[in-house]
Amino acid sequence: MRGNNPMQDPVLTIRDLRVAFGPRKRAAQVLHGISMHVRPGEKVALVGESGSGKSVTARLVMGLLQESRDTHASGSIRFDGIEAVQGGAQIAARRGNRVAMIFQDPTSALNPTFKIRGIFRDVIRTKDPKITDAAADAKAEAALAEVQIPDPTRALDSYSFQLSGGMNQRVMIAMALINQPSLLIADEPGTALDVTVQAQTLKLMGDLAASRGTAVMLISHNLGVVREFSDRVYVIYRGNMVEHGRNDQIFGQPQHAYTQALLSAIPKISGGGLPDLPERSPAFEQPLIQHPGCAEPLEA
Repeated sequence: MRGNNPMQDPVLTIRDLRVAFGPRKRAAQVLHGISMHVRPGEKVALVGESGSGKSVTARLVMGLLQESRDTHASGSIRFDGIEAVQGGAQIAARRGNRVAMIFQDPTSALNPTFKIRGIFRDVIRTKDPKITDAAADAKAEAALAEVQIPDPTRALDSYSFQLSGGMNQRVMIAMALINQPSLLIADEPGTALDVTVQAQTLKLMGDLAASRGTAVMLISHNLGVVREFSDRVYVIYRGNMVEHGRNDQIFGQPQHAYTQALLSAIPKISGGGLPDLPERSPAFEQPLIQHPGCAEPLEA
């Protein structure tokens, strides 16, 4: 498997994660026992159509949902020695430092009332609160040069709305990686960009993460991106984890009907789309489908 040692302990382990939203007596269940893991230096994709529960899973890992009284979560999310399901405040303290996230639309994710320079300083100080402005600026310039922004000083003195979508995406990648996080979560990165720019920025993100040994959890419905980017793939359908395997197994020998439907729905000149599948099927009553020959068990 590329980019990771299967003998290393996972940096992130999720077991039997269940989530419901709404008043407790009328809460709607949206995740039904999600389990997965990501090892250091590994690129893992969580795929499924919109509304399947991918982003909810990512936000729970980041500690972004625990403060809501109408969010009810159970199960286990272990990251950095912390239980994230019940330890939202501790996980929040690690955001931007040990764990970072790249959002779908980089322009809206960056505060338009602050220059890029100021946002970088805030991110850098989550790890080094006493760093001087000059030292933080030098670090930010080096990070922007690393993501191939031609004039880092000009970019730092700009607001997000003064930069293109592709430039903002590179700024987000630089910010996410500047504190050397052990885990990077990328939620549909580059979806708002054209296909060529998206491919370039994703490759850049993957290469930089690999050079740092950073684990990447990619959230995506774009199977073309997943096929090029990931080492392993988890397939989620209506809050159920239905299949797991190495990249080549999922794309070469999909076992679950939903995975097969996703692959068959890749746009073709002849048209076609994703067929309707039942909310529950006999396959959901069985354990997660794991491909024979997959070197890593689901439970770490």
